[in-house]
Amino acid sequence: MTNLRPTLSPLLVEQSVRTALEEDLGRAGDITSQATIAADRRAIVHVVSRQKGIVAGLPLLASAFRTLDAAMDIQLKFNDGDPIEPGDVLARIEGNARAILAAERVGLNFLMHLSGIATLTAAYAAQIAHTDARVCCTRKTLPGLRVVGKYAVRCGGGSNHRFGLDDAVLIKDNHIAIAGGVASAIEAAKAYCGHLVQVEVEVDTLVQLEEALAAAPDCILLDNMDPAQLIEAVRINNGRCKLEASGNIDLTTIKAVAETGVDYISTSKITMAAPTLDIGLDIEID
Repeated sequence: MTNLRPTLSPLLVEQSVRTALEEDLGRAGDITSQATIAADRRAIVHVVSRQKGIVAGLPLLASAFRTLDAAMDIQLKFNDGDPIEPGDVLARIEGNARAILAAERVGLNFLMHLSGIATLTAAYAAQIAHTDARVCCTRKTLPGLRVVGKYAVRCGGGSNHRFGLDDAVLIKDNHIAIAGGVASAIEAAKAYCGHLVQVEVEVDTLVQLEEALAAAPDCILLDNMDPAQLIEAVRINNGRCKLEASGNIDLTTIKAVAETGVDYISTSKITMAAPTLDIGLDIEID
């Protein structure tokens, strides 16, 4: 199967960038550049990596500059998902100097944040590359940045969990408590949803696992189980449905979890705890 690159909808890119630019430019625009730089001054800048990692967010970077100067000449030197090294020039940008300086922070913020997510995700994926398990993100993302954060996870070699409450059923412990049990919650969800909607249920014990399997969900989330319990869960399941492990997953534990035989491993750390990648913008001086 061809390994296609992840993509972002141009509409979502434009929406995210415009929201960020409106936040930064406010009512009066970049008054510092307006006060110090002639309106017709042009500039050439280079976007340069200061760290090793995986790049993500280049379409948002380009959109930030082109939104403020439609004629901006932008030459992207890498593609999202590519490995980068310190000193690599990621993009060359030439255009109106005021527009470049006004878009700089927004463009770099997206690029640094998303590259950080992609880089950390790649580190998690590398730990389990010898298994069939996939590392997945969760709904624990920065408000307003979920779509681009999940895109960055894919750029780093990870997989996406559901995007929101509306695209898949995940029956958690509170649902089970209110619904009256694991089996009854699964049966109600399957009766309510269309045939294309996946139904997953969270279980805390092997007893709950047995009850869930009898109701035949599409996937079972094994919450906070240690490797010994996960191995037993895989044995009990015997390939009947997909198994996802979650809870206390980090770079020191994910390898042992993957080696139990689960199909997916979800963690919020790749989106919520990823440090930004250091990327700067350098002016080309005549």
